[in-house]
Amino acid sequence: MSATVAIWAVLLGLTSAAAAQVASTAGRPALLSSLLACREITGETARLACYDATAAAFDTAEREGEVTVVDRAAARDTRTRLFGLDLDTANLFGRLRQDEPISAIETTLVSARQDHRRQWTFTLADGSVWRQIDQEQVTGRTAAGASVRIRQGAVGSYLLSVDGSRSVRARRER
Repeated sequence: MSATVAIWAVLLGLTSAAAAQVASTAGRPALLSSLLACREITGETARLACYDATAAAFDTAEREGEVTVVDRAAARDTRTRLFGLDLDTANLFGRLRQDEPISAIETTLVSARQDHRRQWTFTLADGSVWRQIDQEQVTGRTAAGASVRIRQGAVGSYLLSVDGSRSVRARRER
């Protein structure tokens, strides 16, 4: 076995053991833990080789869709688009979910229609669909382009207002 192969074998063994330890304690993805474990290697050449190998693996995993890197702004944008869906247990963004919660969104109405019970279904510019769940009358203009504001109400409910009119209770369907 050549010296280079031996160094790689040792590096991979050290990195995997250290990564498993870090991942189990911090709940981080294995690739990130492997990258951080490289800091523990004392020899400069070995540490650089560890960083290079792990960074290459991280890059490959990201390009192949195995790992996604999301910054705070992208996470907030996605949470805004998912507003109203029950995703509290999914923890899609790990520690990024500790940001200030989104309590309201403002968007534009694409279409609105009433069903046989006189309840409305609203399709919004962000692609979401909301259905009225109470019997209140919608007093705002329900034409395409009207402004819509949805805010959280009590006990997990949502209040939807069209063109600044009185709010009605609504549930997001998609």
